[in-house]
Amino acid sequence: MNLNDRYTKQELQTLYRTEKNARLARRIHAVYLAAKGLSCPQIMTITGAARRTIQQWVRKYNKQGINGLKDKPRPGQPTKLPRKAELRFCERIEAAPTKKDGVSVLNGPAIRRILEREFGVLYSMQGLYDLLHRLGYSCLCPRPQHEKADPQLQEQFKKTSSKRWIKSNQPIPARK
Repeated sequence: MNLNDRYTKQELQTLYRTEKNARLARRIHAVYLAAKGLSCPQIMTITGAARRTIQQWVRKYNKQGINGLKDKPRPGQPTKLPRKAELRFCERIEAAPTKKDGVSVLNGPAIRRILEREFGVLYSMQGLYDLLHRLGYSCLCPRPQHEKADPQLQEQFKKTSSKRWIKSNQPIPARK
């Protein structure tokens, strides 16, 4: 393989050993091995990359140097909920559910209805959960509590009620 003399072998070795991005380090390592005079099959064995891939890495290195080996930006599909509206959406779901929502705790289907009604976007359930995860929310939610519940009466009930659970004398065998 023919390489341009952009970097010395020692510089390439230092670059691939100090690179934090594993994908880029692997590419620089392949170029370093090519600079050492190894054949493409030998580089394939060491790096685990395909022949065509190694040839492309060497070609990009020859044209653009190390910058040619870096990943190009991958924009992907734009989000349905505009980035500008994310803060307003976060504020909305952090606030207590309204009577219009018809639930005591916001869950996936309720949040999906809010997105459709108030923000004009329709998400699948998985898309909604991905959005919530990206915004830093987890699937855990508090146990729903009735709006007229009295915490003092509940504590009193817990203290005075008899225990209904009786421990079984015989262990129940598991299925095999």
